[in-house]
Amino acid sequence: MGVKMKNISQGEVLVLKDQIAYQEGQVVSRTLAQNSAVSVTLFAFDKGEEISTHASGGDAMVTCLDGVGKITIDGEPRLLREGECIVMPAGHPHAVYAQERFKMLLVVVF
Repeated sequence: MGVKMKNISQGEVLVLKDQIAYQEGQVVSRTLAQNSAVSVTLFAFDKGEEISTHASGGDAMVTCLDGVGKITIDGEPRLLREGECIVMPAGHPHAVYAQERFKMLLVVVF
């Protein structure tokens, strides 16, 4: 069940938010690792874009890399700014909305 990092340079210092680009009117994602135990994905949201309410089978930690995102968990909205993170518990309805252009790292542990 080994998982390897992909879609990102290895062995060099990187600025994580520079590893994914904004695209007008879109949510862009880049999977860095994925198996049955963990998923690691970079996202870039244009302002006003969103991932609508859903639930995950694992605990999902969002770390804001750039901009401002609105994370709603169980109907309660919270703003997330660069350098801040939040855990969306498994099985709880949640949504992500780009209050401004917003980049995030999503780590889901199943």
